[in-house]
Amino acid sequence: MTAEDLPDPATGDHVEETDGAEGTPAPPAELLLAARFDVRPGYVVHRARGAPSWLLTWTVAGSGRFRQGDVDVLARPGDLVALGPGVPHDYAVAAEADHWSFWWVHCQTRPAWQAWLRPHQVGGRLYRVAGVPNVVWGRLDEAFRRLHADARWSGQGPLPEAVGADAWDVVPAVAAGSTARELALGRVEEVVLLATAAVRDTGDDARAEEASARRTGADVDPRIRRIEALLAADPAAPHTVASLADQVALSPSRLAHLFSAQTGRTPMRALREARMRHAARLLEATDLPVGRVAAASGFVSAFHFSRVFRERFGVPPGVYRSGQTGLAEATDETEDQNSRIDGSSSPRSAL
Repeated sequence: MTAEDLPDPATGDHVEETDGAEGTPAPPAELLLAARFDVRPGYVVHRARGAPSWLLTWTVAGSGRFRQGDVDVLARPGDLVALGPGVPHDYAVAAEADHWSFWWVHCQTRPAWQAWLRPHQVGGRLYRVAGVPNVVWGRLDEAFRRLHADARWSGQGPLPEAVGADAWDVVPAVAAGSTARELALGRVEEVVLLATAAVRDTGDDARAEEASARRTGADVDPRIRRIEALLAADPAAPHTVASLADQVALSPSRLAHLFSAQTGRTPMRALREARMRHAARLLEATDLPVGRVAAASGFVSAFHFSRVFRERFGVPPGVYRSGQTGLAEATDETEDQNSRIDGSSSPRSAL
């Protein structure tokens, strides 16, 4: 099955056709499909048995409403929503919205994604990465457009051109071969990682800094922003107040005073927090031993690292890593299913 086998997207108001009590058909577990839809009130998808694969959506404009089990969430522009397999669900244009424009992809997940999505679990197998900063929206849109193109590649000849940024209703693309599927999955991974990382980096610490800046009635000094960027980019480096001060042509005492006044914490406290975040990401996404995670995060002593990590996250590093489970298990039961999509179906019946 190729993208050419699928009909053009419908236009105007659309109500999803259902197949008896089972509701809207879902694509087979082994296929990766992706598209962008712009739908109006009346668009509804209902699956009484859920879907055999994951569904991820990125809302571009308007808003949609998701329900899985007894959990409801609203998807607004800048929200990434993921629905895990095997749980009854439905979604539609939100009640107050005049349309809903969104990218979507049905696929299986990779193991590393479980740690990135877990903090955003709102119930069951429903995840909402809310409020992704708009500074990364362009990159996410590009990733989806490239994902759609990669899924259409036959494995021979030039790669297909991505659809234009102004394409609001895009016919579904099916990754027919293993190469196209892996390329497309790489783009999905980029979306999940970028969205969750961008939200995490604007979490409690960043909000506290912004609140502090507002209280002073001035923007944070660009030299302080540069120091924060240096700490985030290379937390394992042997930073000191003096070495950081050299980077922005300040004396150590002046930097320490300015940094504390504008962020509410000392430069060394900010460094430790950056190292903690870096270590947590390594524990989530790699199988490096705890000692190597400590060294890669700038800690000379694994014992000291374990102690401060527990103070920060409430559990030792090993327990933190073992707790990053749940999403991969949800996909195991679907990986061996084999079926096909009827090429004459509605373009929206596969979503």
